[in-house]
Parts: sequence; C-alpha cells; structure tokens
Amino acid sequence: MAAGRGFNARPSSTVDGSANALPQAGLDDRGAAGDDQSGGVRAPDISSLSPQERADRLYNRVMLLASEGKIDSVQFFAPMAVQSYLLLQPLNPDQRYDLGRIAEVTGALPLAKAQADTILLQNQNHLLGLILEARLAVIAGDTTQLHSFERRLIAAQKSELGKRREEYDRHQDDITTALQQARKSLGIKS
Repeated sequence: MAAGRGFNARPSSTVDGSANALPQAGLDDRGAAGDDQSGGVRAPDISSLSPQERADRLYNRVMLLASEGKIDSVQFFAPMAVQSYLLLQPLNPDQRYDLGRIAEVTGALPLAKAQADTILLQNQNHLLGLILEARLAVIAGDTTQLHSFERRLIAAQKSELGKRREEYDRHQDDITTALQQARKSLGIKS
C-alpha cells in the first residue's frame, strides 16, 4: 500500500532534496553563472576524465582554494580529492605527496604524516617526503624536527634531482621554495 500511494500520482511542486541539492550538469542550469555573473559557477564535468586526471584536477583546486584562504571551499572539495586519491591504489610517491598536502591544508595531520612516512620508508631521501615532513614539523611547532628534515632535504637535493623523477618536475615550485626556506632557516647562504 505504501508503495502504491505514489503510483499514478500527479507531479507536485515538492522536490527531493537529495536529488536537487547540487547542480546536475545537463539537467538544468543551476550552478551556472548568470548573465550578470553574480550567480555561482558551474562545476566542470569531470566524468570523462581518467581517475588520475580527476585526482589531479581536485588536488589543484584544493591547493588553489587553500592559497586563496577559501577554507569553506577547501573543506567542501577536500573529501572528494582524498577519495579520488584513495581510488588510485597503490599510490606512488607523487600521489602520496598530493594526498598528504590535501590532508595538511585540511588539518588531517595523521593522514598527511602517514603519507610522508610511507614516501620516506620507500626512499629515505625523497625530496617530496622530506618537504611534507618539514611542513608538518612547522605545524607542530617542532623546530628540532624541522631543522633535521631541512638538513636532510639540502643534503639530498643534488643526488635526488639528478634522478630526474617526474614528480620532481611536477612539484618544482614546492621543491625550490622548500630549499630556499631551509637554507634561510638554517642560515645557509645560497
């Protein structure tokens, strides 16, 4: 009887909140910018992207939003970004760094620490693992650990960059910035 009540019923003006809570591409124009550009921005359609491309796109979005100080937006997109990386199992060091950075900017520090530890377990001199550990030491206010990771980063720089890893090219700005900060923090002239 309960199932039959809605059968043959006329469409009403009520809406199903779960089906209408977010814009649905191709079904309506909700979420699209209005003519006066005062409306929300339509999210890009990522359904045709590979799992890695989706993860990369979400990582870039979270990092951009974090750099702009848009914490509410970071908190909205971060769970999607984390899930997209967890679907890529097993993770390589580049993916672990990305996942760790997302966790770092959202305050999920145990997840970030786990990624850094795993990177360094596989290669104790991996620059991205050292950078992530140094960033976590800053958040923890642990100057001793920070300086330890900074010294290791500087010591590993030449040999690791000589390996021409793809993730080093992808995160060249992070590496350059971290090395500059490490030298400044340790009082080492460039």
